[in-house]
Amino acid sequence: MSQPRHRVTLLTRPGCHLCADARAVVARVTADLGVGWEERDITTSSDDLARYADMIPVTLIDGVQHDFWRVSEERLRAALLA
Repeated sequence: MSQPRHRVTLLTRPGCHLCADARAVVARVTADLGVGWEERDITTSSDDLARYADMIPVTLIDGVQHDFWRVSEERLRAALLA
């Protein structure tokens, strides 16, 4: 049976000091597993800004919130393999 295909979205904003760490984790895990990902700046969407302003960075898997503030490499990897 083949591994399910997921899509990771990393929500960020300019000036976010935790975003660089989160970006590195997401890039490493998704590259290892062959999973696509994108980065989205919440300041370009009033809905994203209202919803996630105090939680950045936020990791979404298939559009569902997975983590915020810090991205756990182990949790992300496990969720993408599930």
